[in-house]
Amino acid sequence: MSAKRGATDLAGLIVVDKPAGMTSHDVVQIVRRKTGERRVGHAGTLDPAATGVLLVLVGPFTRLERYLSGKTKSYDAVISFGSETDTDDADGERTASVPLDPELFHPDAAAELLERFVGDSLQQPPVFSAIKVEGRTAHRVARSGGEIELAARPITVFEAGLLGVDAETSTWHVHFVVSKGTYIRALARDIGRAAGSAAHLSSLRRTASGPITVDGSTTLDALMSVNDVGTVFTDPLIALDMPVFEADQTHALSVANGRPLAVAGIAEGPVAIVFKGRLIAVYRSMGDRLVADTVVGAQP
Repeated sequence: MSAKRGATDLAGLIVVDKPAGMTSHDVVQIVRRKTGERRVGHAGTLDPAATGVLLVLVGPFTRLERYLSGKTKSYDAVISFGSETDTDDADGERTASVPLDPELFHPDAAAELLERFVGDSLQQPPVFSAIKVEGRTAHRVARSGGEIELAARPITVFEAGLLGVDAETSTWHVHFVVSKGTYIRALARDIGRAAGSAAHLSSLRRTASGPITVDGSTTLDALMSVNDVGTVFTDPLIALDMPVFEADQTHALSVANGRPLAVAGIAEGPVAIVFKGRLIAVYRSMGDRLVADTVVGAQP
């Protein structure tokens, strides 16, 4: 594949198992160089220290980001007790330390406390985050020594299951399933405080984004070794997880021109439009017709 930075005919989704020590944008840059396609993005940022599922979108499939970023995310996390940091993870400077109560590492008590975090709540985001306030990025303000006020945000924790405790390392291992915009770092901080202690996130692995799991991912090394990038593309219909409408030639011509389709009987909401086995658009069902939302396919 040419390394030129121009557009190609590639359109696909790559599920990357992001390694630690690399930003999500770093992964995007690697895919750009590999494919020669400048239109590359991702759905759902991972912190540099985190590993696991990162959905990388190539070509016109970058237009699907808004459907994928909102999916629930699953994580395996290690929470370290005894101290808080300014970043709420192990990369930050220690801001508080407390003696450890041995009761913290009783599995029943830990599981009971985690259960209190399941459900809807307002979360105070970490100051070291990519959130923007009046055009200022929070982590840049924090690193320059400034102050920025971040409003609490609504989140949902669908699952908070204890995988294990380790008194020797002062850690809990926890599986989380959360809504878009949830900071696991902030959950670790708040769990420590709720336990009457202090805590920060010391390890994080995203195991799933919506229905896409890490089991179906590819490493960057594997990606770089393939001759045909298309061989590592994942079926976008699995990731989108929405109703599918199989278009015929007439429908496909209408889709190519962004025209609505006279189709009734589909529940209101987004619908994946497929022609000859290939995703060509996402439409929205409105009564007795489907209306164009995002077109990603070429003309039939």
